[in-house]
Amino acid sequence: MNDGDGNLLEKSEKEQTLEPDVPQTETGEPLTPKSFRGKVVYFIWRTIPRLFLIGLIALIVLLFGSINEKKAAMEKAKADAKPPEAPLINTVVMPLVPGTMKDRINLPGSLEPWTTLALTAEVGGVVEEILVEEGQHLNKGDLIIRIESDDYRIAVDRAKAAYTLAVAEYQRDKIVHGKGIIPKAQLDIKKTNMALTKAELDNAKLLLKRCTIKSPMSGVVNRLDAEVGLLLSVGDPIGEILEIERVKAVVGIPESDVSAVAPLSQVAITVNALDDLTLMAKKHFLASAPDSAAHLYRLELAVDNPDRTLLPGMFIRADVVKEKREGVISIPIYSVISRNDEQFVFIEEDGVAKKRLVALGIMARWMVEALEGLRAGDRLIVEGHRDVADGQKIKVVHTVEPSDQVAL
Repeated sequence: MNDGDGNLLEKSEKEQTLEPDVPQTETGEPLTPKSFRGKVVYFIWRTIPRLFLIGLIALIVLLFGSINEKKAAMEKAKADAKPPEAPLINTVVMPLVPGTMKDRINLPGSLEPWTTLALTAEVGGVVEEILVEEGQHLNKGDLIIRIESDDYRIAVDRAKAAYTLAVAEYQRDKIVHGKGIIPKAQLDIKKTNMALTKAELDNAKLLLKRCTIKSPMSGVVNRLDAEVGLLLSVGDPIGEILEIERVKAVVGIPESDVSAVAPLSQVAITVNALDDLTLMAKKHFLASAPDSAAHLYRLELAVDNPDRTLLPGMFIRADVVKEKREGVISIPIYSVISRNDEQFVFIEEDGVAKKRLVALGIMARWMVEALEGLRAGDRLIVEGHRDVADGQKIKVVHTVEPSDQVAL
């Protein structure tokens, strides 16, 4: 039995060492062909798996080699290839020239009449006649209103009679006093009475004169309060006259600009209602204290208005020039870039944008003074400057030629 088990064990070990696809005899021995053809077939049969494995490995090696070669070629081509150049930025430049610049402020204001005169009744009485209309221009001395004067004329006649009598009495007593008949004290009484009656006569004439109201100045009737038949008392309003042959342009000056405005002698104003008519006005008065809660100082400018085209109430703009500077470089404010606590511009040099740090001064409308960083002849980039970098090539498509007044 042991022998049997041993044979079985040896048989099993032989089966494990033999390839499963090799033909075997009944005893477990490999079946080997005897003919040449059989041996060839048997050899091929035994070799095909190995050849397949070797071919597969060779194919894999070839594929990896091809991939590495293509990868190296692509990397070399990428390294040798030049990056495409970006298109040039289109820009507009402006050559810089020295000019004149003015430090100015433009303030709102309005026109006021040179004089506003309110007429009031100086005597009581009924309005008898009105000889003017609202809006009418008057010359000095023109008659405006008549008040019934009969009572005042009677008072004049009475005062004249009293005065005539007082004069006669004084003359008579003066002769008598010369003869020593009456004392000097009695003569003095007559003299005083004569003076009193003379004063009453003058007052009566004055009241009669005030029954005819005349214009005390040249101007325009702005308002009439009286009507024919109206009974007036002393002090009642009659009307209002405006002197507009000269007018005042009134502007509020901020506290910070008072010292700069004080030495000025004239200021340019623009009247909006008259198609932005520009006139030169003379400084008439600058207040010593502010007259409003906004802390503005009243500046009055005198403007001649002989044809009376300027009317009170019209809005104006006052162009106050605080300082005038000659030979300065001025640039458009929009050409300045503020970034990272820096202010800079770009100029064009030989087709390349160059960054320049600048220090700015006074402003006038859309121009600002360049105190540092720029000089005459520099070509300032005024369009396209926000799309370029320092040292970048650019394309100049247009050049703005500055005029003599570009700096305003």
